[in-house]
Amino acid sequence: MTSATDPTATTADQGPDGPAWQDLAARAAATVRERAGLPADAAVDTAVVLGSGWGQAADLLGEVVVDVAAADVPGFRASSVAGHHGRLRVVRTASGRLVLLVAARTHFYEGHGVDAVAHGVRTAAALGCRHVVLTNGCGSLNAEWGPGTAVLLRDHLNLTGATPLRGATFVDLTDAYSPRLRDLAREVDGSLPEGVYAQLHGPQYETPAEVRMVGVLGGDLVGMSTALETIAARALGLEVLGLSLVTNLAAGTSGQALDHQEVLDAGREAAERCGRLLAAVVDRVSAA
Repeated sequence: MTSATDPTATTADQGPDGPAWQDLAARAAATVRERAGLPADAAVDTAVVLGSGWGQAADLLGEVVVDVAAADVPGFRASSVAGHHGRLRVVRTASGRLVLLVAARTHFYEGHGVDAVAHGVRTAAALGCRHVVLTNGCGSLNAEWGPGTAVLLRDHLNLTGATPLRGATFVDLTDAYSPRLRDLAREVDGSLPEGVYAQLHGPQYETPAEVRMVGVLGGDLVGMSTALETIAARALGLEVLGLSLVTNLAAGTSGQALDHQEVLDAGREAAERCGRLLAAVVDRVSAA
């Protein structure tokens, strides 16, 4: 049985006020600052959560200030998902901005609770970040957006049945994905399409019927991350930019069975292009 101070505790274990998450995010931020040799008042400007296919940006964004195993930072853990590296890094861009890279996403389906899912963006807020860039690999309902397509998120469908918020916490999600940051991303690449991302619980892939349901609800992309993190980030006042990499066509749209290896392969094939795109976008966003 978990306790209220156990970072693996679920939302229900922690009680209605969630006594662990604020303290845990502060402790994580303090650890990152200490490892990076940053003074207590030094703000990290932007955070990037690296999803499948986006990891190469970590080597393109700037000078590494610190690179630490996620398991050594309070509230984070070694990744259990292939394609996720389980590390946190702070880099300094050419313009002198500090950027936090989180290659240690916890997915809701891993069973650690919604606070663990939100811990990355909460740590970013505790470090003083103003923006967070959330990336993911996803399935596409749009046949014109085949594997390797990068898509800006303009909205999402949270189909997990969960939320990182508690009590009467009423957060406006009208512009959950910042129009201002999307405009900055289009300054880097004007060809980027925009779509609506649907987060389902996972870890099983969606059935063809579920994919059709997502289409009826207005979704263009399906995956197992991002929406819950976006809600937590907006509740903390962070501007959010969402970027999806299409790794496969969604179930029932291509006649092909889905396989996680396909996701990894598509990510590797697009790694350099997506890495350079993300690096350029983050540099533009962090300087804004």
